[in-house]
Amino acid sequence: MQMQQRLPFIDMLRGFAVLGTLGTNIWIFAYLGDLSYITTSNYSGWWSFQDFLRMVVLFFVNGKLLGLLTIMFGVGLQLKYQQALRRSNAWPGVYLWTIVFLGLEGLLHYTLVMEYDILMSYAATAFIVAFLIRLGNKAMTWAFYLFGSFHVLLILFIFISTLQGIGVSFNGMESVATLYENGSWLAQVQHRLTNFLFYRSEAIFIIPMNIFLFLLGVKLMRNNVFSQTDRGRQIRQKLFTIGIYIGIPLNLLIFIPGGLFDFPVRYLCAPILSIGYIGILGKLVEYKRFNWLWQRFAQVGKMSLSCYVLQNILASFIFYGWGLGLGGHVNSVIVICIWLTLSFLQLVMASIWLQHFQLGPMEWIRQKSIRAMTQQFATKEGVGNKNIS
Repeated sequence: MQMQQRLPFIDMLRGFAVLGTLGTNIWIFAYLGDLSYITTSNYSGWWSFQDFLRMVVLFFVNGKLLGLLTIMFGVGLQLKYQQALRRSNAWPGVYLWTIVFLGLEGLLHYTLVMEYDILMSYAATAFIVAFLIRLGNKAMTWAFYLFGSFHVLLILFIFISTLQGIGVSFNGMESVATLYENGSWLAQVQHRLTNFLFYRSEAIFIIPMNIFLFLLGVKLMRNNVFSQTDRGRQIRQKLFTIGIYIGIPLNLLIFIPGGLFDFPVRYLCAPILSIGYIGILGKLVEYKRFNWLWQRFAQVGKMSLSCYVLQNILASFIFYGWGLGLGGHVNSVIVICIWLTLSFLQLVMASIWLQHFQLGPMEWIRQKSIRAMTQQFATKEGVGNKNIS
């Protein structure tokens, strides 16, 4: 089936995106929660070599791989929708349990590991998009343009406010850095719970963008973008062109210091390069000599949730005071080496794990939990119907 031909490339993209998100998060871990290190707001002139090196990495990953991961979540939702149609199951039906479980996973991940968790925002987005696609293509298209336009106008409003001197300040992050450098793990958990609304503000802010990107993933899937057909290659060529000739120039704005383009690049320009990555990687996978590498990325993609959580746990241990305590004491070269090492480690671990098991550990827990919940619900419903009759 055509769907079977698409899946390896989809898994590869998902794996690439998961490892790429660590390329942004690694700086937050390395500088103990200080967000100023993934922005240009603290710079009025040019950077030192170490700062410039960090910005080069962020040029390729900051917002771009998160955007790609968001698109791939939309692709996954469409696959679930297609599965429900083939089995003549109600929609969203059982998928609602997946959304609930995703939200709970995000809450645990936020509380125990990292304050900038993305899973909770994805759960809220998936709930909205699941009902949107149920309404049909026309409603979905209207929502696609409506939420996309709203997000663009919101970012432009923030940009204009920044021009007028009303910008986002990261003052006060020193106390957070002190906590992550010297505080216990339990103190950090308490801090995240105490400041829940503050840290979840971005997760709420990006929901319109997430809806747009989820729906984009649905549309790309329905247009066979990930298939190894002439049509798939033609569309990926267009995405490649958009990424190279529009995405890259716009994202170069990140090298202008002062913080003016921080928001527009991360939340507006980065997703353009995200779709460009689909085209770029689509070309790279045609080089069969590197099939072993694409297969390793695909294996990470098959257990993307497990790898996403694992990489953040490992980074926490490496940089925070309750672990090795390297945060604030390493330069950009070492941070990049740690990122690449963690990525390589996950490529190897995913390969070994999937030689013995069909699912990653987190994916297995999710599958078993959802199956148990749905079976219990179906049993109760059946008993209720029997009593009524």
